[in-house]
Amino acid sequence: MKTNTPIKTIDASGRALGRVASEAAVSLLGKNKVSFVRNIYSGSPVKVINASKLRITEAKLAEIFHTRYSGIPGGLRVISGTETRDKEGLKELIRLATKQMLPRNKLRRTMMKNLKIEN
Repeated sequence: MKTNTPIKTIDASGRALGRVASEAAVSLLGKNKVSFVRNIYSGSPVKVINASKLRITEAKLAEIFHTRYSGIPGGLRVISGTETRDKEGLKELIRLATKQMLPRNKLRRTMMKNLKIEN
């Protein structure tokens, strides 16, 4: 579903992870628009720039945990924020934080497709 709305650009340099992710989630949801409808994607595409300059402390990375489940018994993996940063970088942390702030419904995948993150 293509929209004619302009791309919202968020500069992440020197900002906290949660602040950037919440601003991206609000724009992806479309809650900052007058034409907001809960059951139709009415958000705008979001581009996060300077993701490598994000401000996040080591203590906060130790607090963050993500779970992944492979579907088989015993396949639940718990990954810390430090591991995620080391393997995939800060871009993945922004993507996961934004994804967790969006509603868990059929529109979530469409909203996440409209999120672009650059270093």
